Amino acid sequence: MAGVLAQHAAVVTFSFRGHGASGGRSTVGDREVLDLAAAVAWARELGHTRVVTVGFSMGGSVVLRHAAMHRRGPGQEQQGQVGRTGAYTDAVVSVSAPARWYYRGTAPMRRLHWVVTRPLGRTISRYGLRTRIHHRDWDPVPLSPVESVPLIAPTPLLIVHGELDGYFPLDHPRMLAAAGEGHAELWLEADMGHAEHAADDALLGRIGAWAASASD
Repeated sequence: MAGVLAQHAAVVTFSFRGHGASGGRSTVGDREVLDLAAAVAWARELGHTRVVTVGFSMGGSVVLRHAAMHRRGPGQEQQGQVGRTGAYTDAVVSVSAPARWYYRGTAPMRRLHWVVTRPLGRTISRYGLRTRIHHRDWDPVPLSPVESVPLIAPTPLLIVHGELDGYFPLDHPRMLAAAGEGHAELWLEADMGHAEHAADDALLGRIGAWAASASD
């Protein structure tokens, strides 16, 4: 994916906390917004003046929350709740994201909730998936993706979702787009399943082209 997107702009990738070789434990979309803020600020420290965030699935919810929390205000570099300098984004692409928390309407999401909420599930995730999940519940519950979308404007926002997504049905992207009140652009992909594994090079190329034009 990075290789295709790099045909349109420089790409910075990272693993969220608790994933792969990253330290810490995953909070499944809550404090990961801090990880993204650090990555965006680092990209600006490298000299990138325009930054577009692109997230898939859980990452799709994180980019929405991050954009809502880090907004560029007039006459100031950054404005937001987290307060990391330079962490605002110039455009946002959210792919295969949920609209609301605690969704259990599909079999994959019921399995995911079992993994996240059960000690045995977290053990399987740690050793089988190389993802270490925090045992504590959210407190407080973070702003949901659909609640975040209205706060993103006027930053350009693209929502991408597969019509064959087995995790989140089409009411999720439609809710997100409706919350944008005409600001968010919605792409429903007929032959696409869920997230990065279902995104082919053609779609990634279109996303890269959109990101490059939206951040100009």
